[in-house]
Amino acid sequence: MARGKGAKKILITQPRPESEKSPYFELGRKYEVELDFHPFIQLEGIPAKEFRKQKIDIQAHTGVIFTSRNAIDHFFRLCEEMKVTVSQETKYFCITEAVALYLQKFILYRKRKVFYGADGSNKSLFDVINKHKGAEKFLYVCSENQQDSEITGWLKSNGCDFSLAFMYRTKSSDVKEILSENEYDVICFFTPSGVRSLFDNLPTFKQNGTVIGAFGNNTSKAVEESGLTLGIKAPQPQAPSMVAALDQFLATSNGKK
Repeated sequence: MARGKGAKKILITQPRPESEKSPYFELGRKYEVELDFHPFIQLEGIPAKEFRKQKIDIQAHTGVIFTSRNAIDHFFRLCEEMKVTVSQETKYFCITEAVALYLQKFILYRKRKVFYGADGSNKSLFDVINKHKGAEKFLYVCSENQQDSEITGWLKSNGCDFSLAFMYRTKSSDVKEILSENEYDVICFFTPSGVRSLFDNLPTFKQNGTVIGAFGNNTSKAVEESGLTLGIKAPQPQAPSMVAALDQFLATSNGKK
């Protein structure tokens, strides 16, 4: 990144927001920076035939843990493929209110028991699960290569009765052209798989002053373990989202508009 000029071009390794009212676009206008959106990973559903090998009885579980909308999509896809009827008494434990509200696509929300964390952190999700752990058998729906070790670790150490259900997997997207034809001052990652995709595409990637941002503890850990220097970290008390963390960074590097 050129000294004294601040950040001009930022790569967000996620799909472009559908709404033009996204806070990312407001951030771009505020600091006059260019934001590019390119997902570094693709999701692939695990077919029912393969899922059955995990020998998981979905109906034997009374609570389901979701940390993303993708997890919800694949849970109900597999239930449909396997003709599994989910009990109306099933409880749902979601990482955020936005993920919880997405359940409305599949269930009559008002008739179900839906819980979500207060601030989108793993800790707030644990606080919610903790109130129910003695009475529920949990199903944690996750990616085959992306399960959150912090969540599984907490479930184990707190004596929860739970099963891991791998219902989808992540694959690296082909972003070689994007990375080779553009020079980014900042690259923001949201999953360890996204960091892995960077090196799948460019095995010899050198940071060379590029500021790396990471959302979530596991993503931050993946950045540092890959030999990169982490410059922007979220969530933090004063920056609960990547947008907020970028706002703080740009206020310092570019000056407030």
